[in-house]
Amino acid sequence: MDDFWGNAIWSITPTLLVGLVFWFIMRAVIHADRNERKAYADIESAERARMGLPPEKKPGA
Repeated sequence: MDDFWGNAIWSITPTLLVGLVFWFIMRAVIHADRNERKAYADIESAERARMGLPPEKKPGA
């Protein structure tokens, strides 16, 4: 019985580790995209204000 549980743990561990690595990578990509979009919106807003244009309307607002 001890051998069964040891084999079960060793067979599941690589799958869990790969899943965790994938999750961290995807989380980092999504956060980077969100931050980049926010920074771009801030820059665009500042440029519109500098040029004397009205603020851009948000879709659905």
